[in-house]
Order: sequence, then C-alpha cells, then structure tokens
Amino acid sequence: DLSSPSCNVPPHIASRVGRNLHLTPGHPLHTIKSVIYDYFSSLPNGCPPFETRDDMSPVVSTHHNFDSLLIPKDHVSRSKSDTYYLDDETVLRTHTSAHQTTLLAEGLDRFLVTGDVYRRDEIDGTHYPVFHQMEGVRIFTEEELAASGASTEEEGIELAERDLKLRLEGLARALFGSDVETRWVGEYFPFTDPSFELEVMHGGEWLEVLGCGVVHRDIIQNAGLGMRPGWAFGLGLERLAMVLFSIPDIRLFWTDDERFHSQFEPGRVDVTFEPYSKYPPCFKDISFWIDEGMDDDGGSDDGPDAAPFHENDFYEVVRDAGGDLVERVELIDEFLHPKTGRTSKCYRISYRSMDRSLTNEEVDLLQERVRTGAVEGLG
Repeated sequence: DLSSPSCNVPPHIASRVGRNLHLTPGHPLHTIKSVIYDYFSSLPNGCPPFETRDDMSPVVSTHHNFDSLLIPKDHVSRSKSDTYYLDDETVLRTHTSAHQTTLLAEGLDRFLVTGDVYRRDEIDGTHYPVFHQMEGVRIFTEEELAASGASTEEEGIELAERDLKLRLEGLARALFGSDVETRWVGEYFPFTDPSFELEVMHGGEWLEVLGCGVVHRDIIQNAGLGMRPGWAFGLGLERLAMVLFSIPDIRLFWTDDERFHSQFEPGRVDVTFEPYSKYPPCFKDISFWIDEGMDDDGGSDDGPDAAPFHENDFYEVVRDAGGDLVERVELIDEFLHPKTGRTSKCYRISYRSMDRSLTNEEVDLLQERVRTGAVEGLG
C-alpha cells in the first residue's frame, strides 16, 4: 500500500518486492546463498546446523528495523533520504538484521536469514536501491557455556568472539579458496560490541567481505536470554558475487537475458563472467540551483519548512525516470554564487543499456522526464 502521505516508495521500487532473486535456482545470488548455507549446515567440532529463513517479508516495523537493534533516534539511516517508508512506522527493511530479535523471541539460537533489502543510494556500477543480504546469528546455550568453561560475562564474550572468527574465517575459505589470506579490522555497529569487519586478500588488495561482532548485551537481555553470549554477521550477496564471478555492473543481476544466466551453474563459484554488452553510453548533463533552505549539511536558511537537499533524493528522481537504463550519475561541477550564496550543481547522467544500443531520441525523452521530475520532486 503506497497511499500513506508519508510513503516515499516509488512504483519502480515497489515492483521489485517479491522478485526474490536469491530464490531463483541457477541465479548467481542463489549460488552464493547455497554455498554459505551448505557451509553452516556442516560445521565441525559438534556445532549443530543453522536454521535457514529466506522468505520473510521485507515489510517491517521501524521498531524491528531500528529500535530493537539499538540504532539511535538521530541516526542517518532513519532519514527518508536513506530509507523507504511505507508510513511513519513501517519501512522496507534496510537490512536482514531487522528479523534478528523476532527469531530470537521465537526461541531460535542459531539461524541464517536471507532476503532483499532496500536503501536509497547513489547510482553507479556497484550500488542499486535493492540488493540482497544474509544475516547469521549464533547464541550459545547454557550447556555449551558450561562445556567451554566460560563462567563469567567476560569469558562468554571472549568465547563468542573466538567462535565468530573461527567460523567466518572458515566461510572465507569456502568462498575464496583454502589458501585465502584474511585479516580482522575493528569497527563500530550499534548492535554488536565488540564489532569487526572481515577482509580477504583478493586480486592483490584487501577486500571487505562482511561486518560482524558479539551481539550487544542489551539485545540479548531484551530477548529474555539472560547473559548468554552470541555473535552475528551480515554480508551482501551482490558484493560477493561481483567479486567471485567478475560481474562488472550490479544491474546485471536483474536482467532476463540468457547471455547472462547461461554462464552460471548451481553450486559453482569458479566461474568468470564474460561480458556480452559493448553498447556505447550516452551522456546528458543537468544543472540546477539549490535554494537557500537546501544545503548538503541539512541546514535551513529559509525557515522551518524548507527541505534540505540530499543527493539521494535527486538520484531517486533519476532512477524513477530512467530505470535500469541509467548506468551512473556523478557531480561534475559545483558553483557557489558570491552574492546570493546559492549553490549550483551540475550532474552528468550516463545512460547505457546492457542489451541494445540506445537512440538519442529515447535518451532525450528520458532526460526530459528527469528535468520534469527534478522540478516537481525537488522544488
């Protein structure tokens, strides 16, 4: 339902709900998901297999998406420039972590959740407003704690951290090969403490693979689990697939072209994608003034009703007009008028189809839609 006055979900985003690329056998995202599921179903050292959920609704409450995960009220991820709201209390999930507390309340203590997530973002070859994540959680049972000898809160946290790193380094080997080099980098997430990012050496450089950490004690207690320690991780399926298969453009995951899908086989991550599209791009520029109440810092010089300009709002206008024919949008010029204090921004839009050559006439029509949408949507 997109009828709420506070809804900012455009039709082109709503149409993606239910596509579930991760449930399509043979799709590279399904392959990555299956490899990870297989890894966690056969862990050594007596670790029971993980429950898997990959069909949970992407429509969630703001409580589950933000509050239950200790995300501050003023966090940028809550803004309508970052998140798709159906109404003031309902969003399209921005991460699969939105289901963490629900499943803990159901009594699950180890699970994997995979699904589509939605974020307003920039436009380029690695960003798309709909992508797919996997959340993994393990909470230690009282029996496991006793067997490990962890009798204090601190010892429990140390146990969870050791196990987390052991399991995820094993996952990296399952995906990237047994000889992959890994390293841990300290990070901050509101819902884990301590928090880390796992990086692997790939193609001669360090690549971030996932974020993770020990589940925050407040989340554990709020779920009625006492002081049982546990860990959680989150990873992006597109990010892994683009690296492992050498897929150059994130839009390709949504194509129906058999020249793409015929290159992949279920269960195989040793495939190198061979690009088939060499169609030329078409560039169009658009420039506009930002009114006094609209600045990138979110400040307002034009009273309380002036809307601050955010680039994600402009990107949404472009996506709505051009869809997947828009390859990239970049800021190429910016000018601050010395007398009026107004700012002019000029963006270059790159249009390119992955399946055919575009004509100047159809690109001109798309660009006109962008101009009209910018006037109507950005004021």
